[in-house]
Amino acid sequence: MNTNYSDNNHIVLVGKVTSDKRFSHEIYGEKFYIFDLSVPRLSGNADIIPVTVSERLLTIDELTIDKKIIVEGQFRSYNSYENEKNRLVLTVFAKDVKFVENQEEELQVSKDFISNEVTLNGYICKKPIYRQTPFGREISDILLAVNRAYNKSDYIPCIAWGRNARFCENMQVGTEVKIIGRVQSRTYEKKYEDGTAQTKIAYEVSVSSLEIVNQEDNENEKVVVEENQEAM
Repeated sequence: MNTNYSDNNHIVLVGKVTSDKRFSHEIYGEKFYIFDLSVPRLSGNADIIPVTVSERLLTIDELTIDKKIIVEGQFRSYNSYENEKNRLVLTVFAKDVKFVENQEEELQVSKDFISNEVTLNGYICKKPIYRQTPFGREISDILLAVNRAYNKSDYIPCIAWGRNARFCENMQVGTEVKIIGRVQSRTYEKKYEDGTAQTKIAYEVSVSSLEIVNQEDNENEKVVVEENQEAM
């Protein structure tokens, strides 16, 4: 088992602040805030990702809308209890924040400039669900448990595509894997029994590379993604 928790979960984002800071919580006198970061894709679209930051990490007053920043940290989860229901909440926990040097230039994503990359080392904690879209695209939904310090774990939903999706279909619960991908946001409509609907945002890791970590003989079985998912 990997006990270097920084290696288990590492993310780097480059994007633009798109919301005011909201107070999140306080631990031992240290205040934490949440803001939204717009991270561009190769396709020209953008993912809107929530970032949690400590007041000690930077001068909070400098973190204003349209500021371009680089965030390094971890993709974490926690449980939120609302209306007697348990909900998994996902956020990027910032461990370092830097301002992009040239604030006047637009962020131009290219194959040589990655603005969104996350590496996770964890365990399959739920049987992957394999499915096909109406257009025939193969997808597997994965829930990954990533160990954190103090006997905590983050539960990260991931989506694999194409050959990776077929490969994940038969994975057993408890399999240790290393995943490289990007955090993506998507909107969906939640329908209720009374006929009403509410637009919500889901966050997940879109898998670009996946490998099984075989601890017994130190050999890794790796599947390489067959197509570029950035265009989505």
